[in-house]
Amino acid sequence: MGVAALSFAIPAAAGPADKLRDSLFKNRPGETAQPPVACFIGEDGRIFTLDRTQPVPMLKFEDSPEVWALLPSPAPRGDVIYKNDLGEPMLRATRLGGFTLFSDRRPSGEAVSRAAGCGPLRLLFLSPQALGQRMLQASVRSGRAARRPVVFEAEATPNSAALIADSAVLVTLAFLRLSTRDGGSAILSKVGKVQFAEGRKSSASYSNGVLRIVVAPSQGLAGRPSSEKVLKVLKNGK
Repeated sequence: MGVAALSFAIPAAAGPADKLRDSLFKNRPGETAQPPVACFIGEDGRIFTLDRTQPVPMLKFEDSPEVWALLPSPAPRGDVIYKNDLGEPMLRATRLGGFTLFSDRRPSGEAVSRAAGCGPLRLLFLSPQALGQRMLQASVRSGRAARRPVVFEAEATPNSAALIADSAVLVTLAFLRLSTRDGGSAILSKVGKVQFAEGRKSSASYSNGVLRIVVAPSQGLAGRPSSEKVLKVLKNGK
């Protein structure tokens, strides 16, 4: 159950990159140098990639399609805490090179160790046809989770096509996750449309059965709301 609509326009100019990473991650005396891209494995065997080659650090678990944009902030003893777009801590890095991962499985944190090498996290170019297919797939999967047709619409440019496709996947993850929670089915039964648009700042909002997602291509992979933010918007009804 699902319908996807798509339109393209002339791309907008990209904005300036965020320089926060540079100020936080310049090596200081006594620090252990860390590679800008590395794979880690947790105590339960879960593997993730941490990519700090971009203005905004990125984290992706091997068993999930979602790439998390992280906001680094200073912590005591020279540590750095990486938070998601809800302000929730996901990773703590010590100045000595250690990492602690925070997740739903281990909210109190777990130590991680380096795993095999891995490459940077990047968005690939997407054609209008490929975006249309991704939108339709996400619409169908989201409709199944909501148990009703859910229309996906997008006002895309070549700059935003890949980001909108990625956002559609995250919306689907939010739908699937919400469908398994108490009261989630009732919430999803009221959602009839998901609209994607391009803007200067990413956002998610919900009103009158319409979920609106704004992506910001100038921010790269960081320019879209996470699945958890989408889920929270749907639960709060705004």
